[in-house]
Amino acid sequence: MAKSGQSPQKNFEAALAELEQIVSQLEAGQLSLDDSLAAYKQGIELLQFCQQTLQAAEQQVQVLENGVLRNLTEEN
Repeated sequence: MAKSGQSPQKNFEAALAELEQIVSQLEAGQLSLDDSLAAYKQGIELLQFCQQTLQAAEQQVQVLENGVLRNLTEEN
């Protein structure tokens, strides 16, 4: 787990994997209170990074589709 205060991963997949690891550690309940708080803080930072990355991707798709989102199962 990255230490608190470090910037989140630049890669969405790596950030998501780290977030999943943090959640597993917190659910296991084996961390001290201080470590739990640091892990929670890092998890929030990673979650925000992932949400921003997904939002940016959605905006790019909207631009590519001229502002109209289409069902991916539709045939052209």
